[in-house]
Amino acid sequence: MENRYFVYIIYSAKHDKYYRGYSTNPINRLIQHNNQESEYTSRFCPWKLVYIEEAPTKSDAIKREKGLKKYAKNQIEDLIKLPKNIINQFSLE
Repeated sequence: MENRYFVYIIYSAKHDKYYRGYSTNPINRLIQHNNQESEYTSRFCPWKLVYIEEAPTKSDAIKREKGLKKYAKNQIEDLIKLPKNIINQFSLE
């Protein structure tokens, strides 16, 4: 089976901070962030997944992630509301 690639955004309400990344499994990646398996994000737990966007290739996912890292907070909050946010297709339970 071919890998699917996703760009994701997680949010720390405690620190009012967004983090952008890419993964083949955004739900497992969220768990890793909340288990403090990522050095940078471990300081800002707990995290909530707020955005998922599918990318056609790994290269596209990496490019999109880099682009999202340049977004201001208000741009991220606008992006979260768009139909391209496919977070509803994932079970977060």
